Amino acid sequence: MRVVVEADGGSRGNPGPAGYGAVVKDAETGEVLAERQGGLGVTTNNVAEYTGLVAGLRAAGELGASTVDVRMDSKLVVEQMSGRWKIKHAALQSLAAQARELASSFDRVRYEWVPRARNAHADRLANAAMDTQAGKSPKAEVPARTSAAAPSRWSGAQGTPTRMLLLRHGQTEMSVDGRYSGRGDVPLTEHGRQQAAAVAKRLAGLAGVVLDGVAAPIISSPLTRTRQTAQAVADAIGGRVETHQGLLETNFGEWEGLTFAEAARRDPGPHAEWLRDTSVPPPGGESFDSVYRRLGKVRDELVEGHGGRTIVVVSHVTPIKSLLRMGLDAGASLFFRLHLDLASLSIVEFYPDGNASVRLVNDISHLG
Repeated sequence: MRVVVEADGGSRGNPGPAGYGAVVKDAETGEVLAERQGGLGVTTNNVAEYTGLVAGLRAAGELGASTVDVRMDSKLVVEQMSGRWKIKHAALQSLAAQARELASSFDRVRYEWVPRARNAHADRLANAAMDTQAGKSPKAEVPARTSAAAPSRWSGAQGTPTRMLLLRHGQTEMSVDGRYSGRGDVPLTEHGRQQAAAVAKRLAGLAGVVLDGVAAPIISSPLTRTRQTAQAVADAIGGRVETHQGLLETNFGEWEGLTFAEAARRDPGPHAEWLRDTSVPPPGGESFDSVYRRLGKVRDELVEGHGGRTIVVVSHVTPIKSLLRMGLDAGASLFFRLHLDLASLSIVEFYPDGNASVRLVNDISHLG
């Protein structure tokens, strides 16, 4: 009999209260054949992930399986069990040895990494185990025998969301002077570099930014000020910066480099109209509506490419406002009413069923 084992584990604190989950499915029909879950006290994510694997393999053996396809969203476990990465920690060595002993009873075991969104059933079991361990009632909106992910408690959103940590770049000379700074490529000031280091340290301490030793993807606008801010994050979490043209700031056209007052004096009529109507572009520039449409495509690309993961998005005021507007399903007036500080952090989650949730807006507590 050929089965699929999906396994997961988590720790709320890393180390912290931890739990594991595993599900065994018929490889042909997808029918759920067994589920396993349990609390582990206080331990790490990696230990919880390995424990989920051991539980899943043990359940597959009890069912009389001959061939097992293991699917996990832990890159570390998959690479180590496949023999491509060394196992340095004693606790993981012991658990890996248990897993290998169980695997030796099958004709074949294959390990495959999958995005978190495709491991939602095991993730739900692990979280239910942690809830039970903490004395909470497990979330029961989805029956225990279904492979669907549990919905968000208040919105009814289904599936595992793509969590975007939206980071505005640090200070530049243009921002010191209050000048329109769109496509002009200016670097961070010394204070801006300090701001970038502070927010990078903040992100390094957030849950989900580094999972199983793998850093969250960091996607940045290609301009120097955002790339410098993104690199500070990469240095803090051990990641790599990718750039995306779609994350560029608004093209302010002929107002680039001018202050608010200078632009108003130069073009009083167009400037006043621009402040009232998001479809109006600056002379030779780009309207807020155009930026919003551009960011809609960016959001879709990021969700498709990083579905179910936490990602860091380093950009500018208008692109970040656009993503928050999508998360809130708000009107265009948000562009005029929402303030975003330099080096601020906002968080929005986009679910695979089209729902969204804004978790944080313009947090600068790390700059205090």
